[in-house]
Amino acid sequence: MAALAATRNLISIGEALRLVLERAQPLPEESSGIEAAFGRVLADDAVSAVNLPPFDSSAMDGFALRSSDTPGHLPVVHRIPAGTPAPRSLEAGEAMGIATGAVVPEGADAVIPFEYVVENDNEIEIEHAVERGANVRPAGGDIGAGQTVIEAGARLEARHLAALAAAGIPEVRVAQRPRAAVVVTGSELRPPGEALAPGQIYEANGILLEALLASAGADVERAPSVADEETAHREALERGLDADVLVTSGGVSVGPHDLVRAILAELGVEEVFWGVSVKPGKPISFGVAGNRLVFGLPGNPVSVLVGFELFVRPALLTLQGSADPGPRFERGVLGSQLTRNPARDELVRARVRRPSDGPVVEPLAGRESHMIARAAGADALVLIPHGEGDLAASEPVEFLRI
Repeated sequence: MAALAATRNLISIGEALRLVLERAQPLPEESSGIEAAFGRVLADDAVSAVNLPPFDSSAMDGFALRSSDTPGHLPVVHRIPAGTPAPRSLEAGEAMGIATGAVVPEGADAVIPFEYVVENDNEIEIEHAVERGANVRPAGGDIGAGQTVIEAGARLEARHLAALAAAGIPEVRVAQRPRAAVVVTGSELRPPGEALAPGQIYEANGILLEALLASAGADVERAPSVADEETAHREALERGLDADVLVTSGGVSVGPHDLVRAILAELGVEEVFWGVSVKPGKPISFGVAGNRLVFGLPGNPVSVLVGFELFVRPALLTLQGSADPGPRFERGVLGSQLTRNPARDELVRARVRRPSDGPVVEPLAGRESHMIARAAGADALVLIPHGEGDLAASEPVEFLRI
């Protein structure tokens, strides 16, 4: 009965996410040169400084000409390299050699590639008519000066930076990076490389969280793991509360050494929820201290991964003003049969295959929350809704890429 009562008190993934996101307030803005803007979230629309391209330009190496002069024989009166305009307008009955990206001269309305002409003694022979506008990139054909290149809320990737540079935008307004602190608890934890005594294990959650936080745009401070002792917990958590986001690992369940929630309450953190109907990760807690967000994740590494992708990453992106903080579930079909959990939704590690008819997510062996080594082979978490019975192979499912 107690277990059933505990299950009834759990909140859904959707409700937990709503409670997190409504408390994540965007951080202040700042300016950033585009060279340093990768991964940042635009606070304002980025507006082009120029027409792109700025002038009518050639899409091919070839000859600029008037389409009305084709077919026929035309003298080549000049050759235009990229970066140098023609010395004069093109007159009727003549052609100019032109490089890809060079300025199409006044008077020309088409470019014919080298391979479609016969050239002899600075004269070209054109056998077929050339269409007006052929191989000419019109000024502003990509975007016009004053038009929006990238809208506010976009997280800047490499393609965005190239577009900003081409549009003559040297710097952008972006949200400040969230400052994140990681506190990992557990007296049994030791750094990789040290000899293990009986009962000890290597600490993996700290480096996992540091990498995940950085991938979501945060500046991260990670302290050494903390022993299960009140004074050590209090000192580490108090330091962590200086950050915009504090993420802890371990110590959020109901055992005698689970100290995190009680000490956070003493330090002024208002607990918003504790316990989500998800496997793995049921004991996840979330609280606030002013505008600071505090996530208490369980100690098992796969629970950390699941809790981060469901709740922490969307919160970090919301702090940065993202228009689409996620989590971004995609649709696919199940690659093999899975038994459902009757009480909780489950995120199962899987690999994505891409046959011609769409993504297939193939669950991996080993569904226990401590099996981080097996998680290394996964590139997705497939969502298995709670219920009775099995989900058969080929049934539609949703999945998160990791």
